[in-house]
Parts: sequence; structure tokens; C-alpha cells
Amino acid sequence: MNFKGLFQRNDFYIETVKNLIPNDGSSVLICGGGLLDKSVFEELEFKNVTITNLDTRTSEEQYHPFIWDFQNAQELSYQDESFDYVVIHAAIHHTAMPHKTLLELFRVSKKGVLAFESRDSLLMKFMERFDLTQTYEHAAVFHNDCKFGGINNTQIPNYIYRWTEREIEKTISTYSPCYDHKFIYRYGAAFPCTAALEVKGNLKTIFLKSVLPFYLIFIKIFKKQQNLFAFYISKPTLSSSLKPWLEISDDKEIVFNKEWAKEKYR
Repeated sequence: MNFKGLFQRNDFYIETVKNLIPNDGSSVLICGGGLLDKSVFEELEFKNVTITNLDTRTSEEQYHPFIWDFQNAQELSYQDESFDYVVIHAAIHHTAMPHKTLLELFRVSKKGVLAFESRDSLLMKFMERFDLTQTYEHAAVFHNDCKFGGINNTQIPNYIYRWTEREIEKTISTYSPCYDHKFIYRYGAAFPCTAALEVKGNLKTIFLKSVLPFYLIFIKIFKKQQNLFAFYISKPTLSSSLKPWLEISDDKEIVFNKEWAKEKYR
């Protein structure tokens, strides 16, 4: 394992959480979580944290002093807006229904969702095309006794679903069409960025290390082509960001704004 790339990823995780989620006693739900998530939120001194996962090998003691719960991120058992913030780090692509998973996270959050996933960039497409990064995550299964770490934490390697900003925005706007949603994106780089680099003397390793200087120049110019990607979705309230063709009735329900429509269509 090349720990330099690993530490860069951890730093990106820590800095993004620090900048986007206030440590003010708010409740935080972590989906698809593990010991990395625990260490990040411990380092940032969060207190009110619940970590969930599908991994049957996990015990509550491992995540003390945080709460641990067995949950499927695609079908969370929690009520709407049960937690102030929901966080998921490199786990949506392990689910069979990534869009449904994102909407579940959005549903149970009250203030916002923070997700770390791979971006479907031109650079990643190039790397996939030439087998410089994985398309199916077989390395994760191999490093989990060939029994876990794949789709829905099974031994079947998952397809690595990569996102674009537009796709995230369309998914949320379709699910919650009443509001103007606020999205925040963060980009970072961790090099090496592929399991191929774990094999010393491997031709892919030699190639990737040789292009490192060019890669660093490239991402300075094209920041969205970096291999670390995070997105934050701010959860709107009933009284904010309501679409102009909607209004709040006397019964406190969202209804169609007839006056707006009259002005537009007459």
C-alpha cells in the first residue's frame, strides 16, 4: 500500500468536513462508515455521531464512544430528517442503487448531506480506458478476504459509479422539486490513485510515476479533473428557496401559485 496517497485522501476528508459541517453539537449520521470515519470525527472532536454499515463483522465496541447501528444505506430505517447532517465517504458506489442511496441520505438529513465519491471526469475515463484505474472494485474484495467489500458488502466486485455535478443536481431536483437547492463542490488530488501502484516494478506503476509532474501541472489548470471529489447538498427549509410558482397556504402546505401562473400565461 502506498500510504502517501492514503494520507492525502484522509486530509481531504478532514478538511472538507471541517469546512462544511459545524461542530456545534448537531447530530451526524455516517452511512457506509468504518474506522476511518471514526478517526476523522474523533480528531475533529465531534460528539453526537452515529456510524452505520452493512458489515456483519463490526462490533459496537469498535466505534465507542460513537453509536454504531446496522443499516442499509439504500433503505435506512430512520424517519425523515432524523439527523442534522448525513455523511458518506467512498461508499455510495458500493450500493446497487446509487441514486436511491443519495436520496435516502437526503431524506433523513435535516440540514445537509456531505458525500465523497469519484467524479466522472475526462481524466478518469482515460484512466479507465487504459486500465490505469479500476472500473469494478475487485481490489476491495481481495483485501477483505475475498468475501466482503463488493456490491452491498458482498464478494461480488461493485461497478465504481462516478458522478458529475449535473447528475447530482438533477437527482436532487427531481426528488425535491419545490426548492432552489444549494450545492457545494470540493476537488482534491491524491497521487498515486490506483491499486496498480501497490505492485512494485509494475509497468503501470512506472508509467504513472513518470507522468506525475505532468499530472500536477494538468490539475493546476483543470481543477475539476482531480481524482478526489466531494459534494455538499444543503437541505432547504419550508420558508426558504421556494420556487416562485409555489406558495405556502394558510394550512402551511405547499401549493401551486395561481397568481404567478396568471401573470405568466395570460
